Amino acid sequence: MGFARACSVALIGVEGVVVEVQADLEPGVAAFTLVGLPDKSLVESRDRVRAAVVNSGAEWPQKKLTVGLSPASVPKGGSGFDLAVACAVLGAAERIDPAAISDVVMIGELGLDGRVRPVRGVLPAVLAAAEAGYRKVVVPEQTAGEAALVPGVSVLGVRSLRQLIAVLSDEPVPDEQESDQEGRPSTMLAGLMVPGAGIGTGLARVSARGEGHHPDLADVAGQETPRLALAVAAAGGHHLLLSGPPGAGKTMLAERLSAILPTLTRQESLEVTAVHSVAGILPPGEPLVTRAPYCAPHHSATMQSLVGGGNGMPRPGAVSLAHRGVLFLDEAPEFSVRALDALRQPLESGHVVVARSAGVVRLPARFLMVLAANPCPCGRYTLIGAGCECPPSSVRRYQARLSGPLLDRVDLRVVVAPVTREDLMGRGGRGESTAVVAARVREARARAAERLAGTGWTTNSEVPGHELRTRLLAAPGALREAERDMERGLLTARGLDRVLRVAWTVADLRGADRPEASDISVALELRTGIARGALARGGAS
Repeated sequence: MGFARACSVALIGVEGVVVEVQADLEPGVAAFTLVGLPDKSLVESRDRVRAAVVNSGAEWPQKKLTVGLSPASVPKGGSGFDLAVACAVLGAAERIDPAAISDVVMIGELGLDGRVRPVRGVLPAVLAAAEAGYRKVVVPEQTAGEAALVPGVSVLGVRSLRQLIAVLSDEPVPDEQESDQEGRPSTMLAGLMVPGAGIGTGLARVSARGEGHHPDLADVAGQETPRLALAVAAAGGHHLLLSGPPGAGKTMLAERLSAILPTLTRQESLEVTAVHSVAGILPPGEPLVTRAPYCAPHHSATMQSLVGGGNGMPRPGAVSLAHRGVLFLDEAPEFSVRALDALRQPLESGHVVVARSAGVVRLPARFLMVLAANPCPCGRYTLIGAGCECPPSSVRRYQARLSGPLLDRVDLRVVVAPVTREDLMGRGGRGESTAVVAARVREARARAAERLAGTGWTTNSEVPGHELRTRLLAAPGALREAERDMERGLLTARGLDRVLRVAWTVADLRGADRPEASDISVALELRTGIARGALARGGAS
């Protein structure tokens, strides 16, 4: 009788559980039994592993073989267990030393020819292994860079099972050649890129290295107030609603927001990369996402595609793919009301909990939301002499699709007016470029981070209202105008807190130590849309 064990990782959302893969050989009729709550793709690994072992030059044991996946109560799926199963079987058959694999985490799919194919979710899997105390991992060669992002872990990237057997047995390592023809896309990367998961649809608009062309804010003609709102949103992490007629530039503004956000920190990069790796939209060869992601789902998106879900174990939705970046909902009133209202919880908590029969998954979802909306179904309601024929009841129904509780969580509500002829022809001068605004945003965020050091918060939008009213106080008398608006019913209690947060951001942008009455006026005008003259006097400049 032979026994050996190896380790792999089962992913539940973006969190991993280390699984012990045990192989037991006993005398009897040759059979292969796999136990431990495997799904269909994992059950099929019996045939993949057998063919891969034989085609790698090793002998398949002709005995009763039982492979157990522990803990048995955790659902396990995917083809990433193949490598660990194969090594556990070879260890039980004494083809390799069982002691050499007992504390090694192995992640990878096996082809019938013995090649090791990459799988999704390598980064979160290796993170889970490191947290569990494992220091050696074996992954496919194509994902070795992704696994190496985890500090304190020794990573071995292999191209085939034959190579891994040689390494574990202290034998000469064969040189495996790529079988794909030159000039053709590598079929080995097919498992990393899931069709329809986001590539080409805006879910991975910014490259992982931050390279390539980014739309520049200088391309936007006029729109001084929306430009200010964009800088305030980026500096403080405030959600933004852009409303106005078609062609005013709402989409152009939203597309330029991610470029003025600061570069992700190391921890934020790992969080974003883990989500993109699990979702299958991490570009090959770019293992670490360093720029804020940009996600722009179509207005026909379902609630499951926005917040996460699907058959079996829930998968990340758009709110998770936009984690630490921008979620842009163009034509927001055209989205399903249920889908929009499902955003209310992650907007507050920064994560989403999806419960299904297969399990409960907690996914990160701290994003900056930008809504773009027309004033009515035809879009001409606010234009003088434009011929809007929408009846008042239709206009009210259209605007009511953005519910009050959802809008109460949006700090900035800006009307984007049509561009004038002078601005379009450049007679009013070009606005600030992305680089200039991004530098000012970085300075404002650094000022906020210094003020909030040691609190666990990094941006003004995360500060609780109690702190704003008791510890982080505005200048004396600065809140009089906001208090009057609250008494008149223009602001809720949550709305007052959000005005204070925006005011702190406005103060950070102009380099002030605390908000003055003018900053509160700017924040009120950006939230309520009621002109108070503050923006005309220069806003945060």
